[in-house]
Amino acid sequence: MAGMANFFDLSSWPKRFRFVAVLEAFSWAGLLIGMAFKHIPEINGGPELGVKIFGPIHGAIFVIYILVALFTARVVKWDFKTLALAMVSSIPPFMTVWFEMWAARNGQLGELSTNAAKPTERAVA
Repeated sequence: MAGMANFFDLSSWPKRFRFVAVLEAFSWAGLLIGMAFKHIPEINGGPELGVKIFGPIHGAIFVIYILVALFTARVVKWDFKTLALAMVSSIPPFMTVWFEMWAARNGQLGELSTNAAKPTERAVA
């Protein structure tokens, strides 16, 4: 239960980024389910309610993800490659969660990083 309490802690940009990245993936799931129901042939054209609901929700969360990624990049000093990867990961379904895990594992998310070496502490090979 303590893990969930940490997930909803939005006190820093990396924590906000993690929250919005997961939220963006959930909105993708809702949109994909809505699209599937829309295109089921047995329903005579299918109900468009799922797409009408989840389309705008996903669009808004997508824009929020982009903005939060830009602020997070500035705060934790991402290089261009990391920022570009964050932006590109917003397009395929569920890739924002993959990027968040990758960034945490590679020391790119400040206090959320699972790697002991932070970007500024990495040794130059």
